[in-house]
Amino acid sequence: MAYLESRKHISPDSNFPITLHPKFNPKITAHVPPETIRSEITPPKDRAFFADPSKSDLLSIPSIKLTDLTESLGTLISGIQLSQLNPSQLDELALLVTERGVVFFRDQDLDTGGQVKLFEHYGILDRHPAQKDVKHVIIKGSREDHREILKYTPWPSGDFHSDTSFEINPPSYSMLRMEEHPEVGGDTAWVSTYGLYDALSGAMQKFVENLHAVHTSRLQYDTIIDLWGVGPNRPPIDSHHPAVRTHPVTGLKALNVNPGFVTGFAELKKVESDKLLDFFAYHTHSADDHAVRWKWEVGSVAFWDNRCTNHRVIPGWYEAPRRGIRTTVFGEKPYFDPASEGRAERQQKLKAEKEKEKVLEQVNGESSGKDKALEGDLTPA
Repeated sequence: MAYLESRKHISPDSNFPITLHPKFNPKITAHVPPETIRSEITPPKDRAFFADPSKSDLLSIPSIKLTDLTESLGTLISGIQLSQLNPSQLDELALLVTERGVVFFRDQDLDTGGQVKLFEHYGILDRHPAQKDVKHVIIKGSREDHREILKYTPWPSGDFHSDTSFEINPPSYSMLRMEEHPEVGGDTAWVSTYGLYDALSGAMQKFVENLHAVHTSRLQYDTIIDLWGVGPNRPPIDSHHPAVRTHPVTGLKALNVNPGFVTGFAELKKVESDKLLDFFAYHTHSADDHAVRWKWEVGSVAFWDNRCTNHRVIPGWYEAPRRGIRTTVFGEKPYFDPASEGRAERQQKLKAEKEKEKVLEQVNGESSGKDKALEGDLTPA
C-alpha cells in the first residue's frame, strides 16, 4: 500500500488516512497509456471443438487419474506431464476444462517457455493492461487487508472476477503455474458461473437474461497506478456484455457478472443496479456448493475457463514469496443465445431420458417374455 495517495493525507482528528478518490493522485491524471483501446477480433476456433467428446486420447494415458474435487467444478489430474501431451490430448483437455471449469495439476516440469508454447496451441496470447511481457504476466500474492483498502480505492482488487472481463474480447482460457509459494496461505478460489446461473430462481434467470452488465476497467486503471505504482498499457474501457452468456463450446448458460469489474446494468437505473450488485455479491460469496479452493505448491498448475468461472486469490499474512506465471488467450465477444440451456436443466433432461430408456427396456423385456410364454402355450404336445 506504499503507493496509496490516501496514506499521504492523515486526519489530525482520527489519525487515519482521509478517504480520497484516487484521482487526487497526480500520477493518474498524468499517465498517458502507450497503446490504444482494442478493436474486436475474431479469435481462432476454440480447440475444444476439435476434441473427441469421449476424450479417448487423453484418457488412454495409462497413468492418468481424474479426481473431481467438488460436484460443480474442479478436477485434479494426476499421472501426466502437460509438457508431454500431444495436440489431440491438449484439445481434449480444453474440452474437459469447458465442462469442469478448472482443472489442477501438481509437480509439473513446465518452465515459462514451455508454458507459453503450450498455451499458444489454444489461440492468440492475450496481454493484461499491466502486463509488460508480451507473452505472460507475473502473478504475486496478496497480503493486503482488502476490507480496509476499499475505503481508499474504488476497485475491489481482492474480489471474485473473470480475467479482464471488461475487454471487448475477454480471455477464454487462462493457465497459472506456481514458481514460488508459501507453505500455508495464498490459496485461490474459483466459483462456477454455470452453477451461479442455475442457483437463481426461474424468475430471476429470465430477468437477468434481458440485461447487459457494465464491465469496466476504469476502477482498476486508477488503482493500478495508485496502489501498484504501475502505468497501464491501455486507456480504460467500458463494455456492455450480456449478463448471462452462452458458452460457445458447451452451449450452456453462465452468469456473466462478477464483483471485480461489473459496476452496474445498462438497462437499470443507479439504485436498481446497486441493489442487484449487492445481491450478486452475496450470491457469489455464498455459493459454497459451486466453489473450489486450491492449495498451491511449487510446480502446481491451474487451467481454467474464464467464460464459466470467476476466481479470487485468498489474502493472507504469509511472508514467504508467492510468484506465478499466467498465460491467457483471447476469447470470443460474449453473446447470449436464448435457445441455450442451463447446466441443471440439461442434467435433468438427460436424467429423464435415461429413466425413459430404462422404462422402455423393462417394457420390451416383459413383452418379450410374454411372447415366449405364449409360443410355449401354442406348441403342439
